[in-house]
Order: sequence, then structure tokens, then C-alpha cells
Amino acid sequence: MHDIWNPWHGCKKVSEGCKNCYMYYLDKVRSNSSGEIIYKSKSNFNYPLQKNRKGEYKIRSGEQIRLCMTSDFFLEEADEWREEAWDIIKIRRDVKFFILTKRADRIEKYLPKDWNNGYENVILNVTAENQKRADERIPILLNLPAKHKGVMVAPFIGKVDIDKYLVTSQIEQVICGGENYDGSRPCNFDWVLSLSDQCKRNNVNFCFIETGNNFVKDGKMYHINNKSIQSKLAHKSGVNYSGKEIKFKLYDELGILLEKSQLYTPYFRENCNTCSSKMICNGCSNCGKCKSLTE
Repeated sequence: MHDIWNPWHGCKKVSEGCKNCYMYYLDKVRSNSSGEIIYKSKSNFNYPLQKNRKGEYKIRSGEQIRLCMTSDFFLEEADEWREEAWDIIKIRRDVKFFILTKRADRIEKYLPKDWNNGYENVILNVTAENQKRADERIPILLNLPAKHKGVMVAPFIGKVDIDKYLVTSQIEQVICGGENYDGSRPCNFDWVLSLSDQCKRNNVNFCFIETGNNFVKDGKMYHINNKSIQSKLAHKSGVNYSGKEIKFKLYDELGILLEKSQLYTPYFRENCNTCSSKMICNGCSNCGKCKSLTE
């Protein structure tokens, strides 16, 4: 996917949300290997700096890149590689970087030396899969210097009340979604509605990306194994909310602030309009793999 950068792969489980980790499952299915095997990516480590045949960056100015979707950016075993990753993020000040971690207690120690009040192009996010982890990690995030902060409630395995954290106006975005693959625990729509209402009250962007394999609505359990259908159902629920705009300041290689007209504009196909992740997506990459091409 053109919006993901995995500079390293593999992870160690640290909390309830890790129990049925999708990365562990997919590693086993695809290569019969263990997700605990951690290694630096040979071909992908410098992905944000890679260029096409025209000498242009493959990742365009204004795109958002999600880091370590098959690991954790603040993983202990990645300490020797992280500084180099920070250097790449600093070079690409024209790109937005979405960093997500379950290791909130390690963030402050491993921020770059010139972080100061945060990089303008980075949004720091913590995972809050249940109330216990929300109360453990979000206060740490709120006490950190950062230009942009967010919360990811996924896998959504228990009701979460974060209103007291949202009222601080520091959290700009909340994303949630159910669990998938082996052993998926139920995601209850009542939890989603509650979280959506909390975000609306505080004018915080909210995105319900997918129901998960096992979804409870009006007391009835639904088994939904198709992720495309999960996304369509999440979209159909109508709970997504566009709150206060997240304003990133992005700069070119000379340090000149880029105008909105100079930034990448996401392109969406007709079938993207029913995808619940559209509001947080980079759009279609024109990879040619989509079976629903309409052009």
C-alpha cells in the first residue's frame, strides 16, 4: 500500500490488544513464520526517500504515511534503527507521518534531540483498546510535547470513555475498529456510538474504519469475514465525524512553507465513496489491482 512505511517488521506482545495480533496471523499464513522475529527492512527502510524514474519522490508532498503497521515505532528491539528513521522523517518535512504505539512510556526518551515542541509533520498516536489502556497511555500522550496527537481504539474490545481527555483539546483525531482474523473478540456498536458522541461533543475527528469479524448490534452478533463489507457497514452506520481541521505545516527542501495548492490531492474512485476509511485515506494509488475500475 502506498500509504504505509514499515522500516522494520515484527513485534512483541505487550497488552490485551495484542492477543490476536493480525501481523502474527498473517506472518503465519503467508510464510509460516513467527511475528516475534524482528528485523530491519532491506528494501523498505528508506521508502519515503525513494524516487521514480523521473527523479521525483514516490511519496508526494502532502501525503500521509502510516508507520510500522507490522511492528511498533517505539519497540525496544528497534532502538538502534529509530534515529535513522527520525532523520528520514525530518528530511521529508513535506509529508505527514502517522506514528502509532502501545509503548507510550517509551516515547519521551526516544524522541529526536531536536524535537522541542514536536515536528510539524508528525501526529503521535497511542492505542487504547480498552478503558485500562486508555487510562494508562492517554495521560502520557497528553503530557508530551507534540504538534499533533491522536488515539486509536483498535482492536475495540471494551467500552472506552475518553471524554475527560478529549476536553483538553489536545487530541485531534480518534480512529476505531473491530478485531479481525483468528480469535476475533466482539466489537459492540454501542461502544462505537458512545465514542462517536464523545468526539462530537468535543469537535474531534472520528473515524470508525471497520466492524471487525464479530460485530454486535442491537444485541445480535454478526459474523463478517469480508473486510470490504466491514468497511461499507461502518460507513453506512453514519457515525464518522469531521471535527476541527488538523492543520499540518509542511515545508519543501529549502524550508519554505508549502501552500495547499502545492500539496497532493487524494484521488478517489466511485467505489471509494462507501469505504469508511475515506476520511483518513490517501486515496487510490492507481496500482491496477482494483477489480472495480470504472474508468
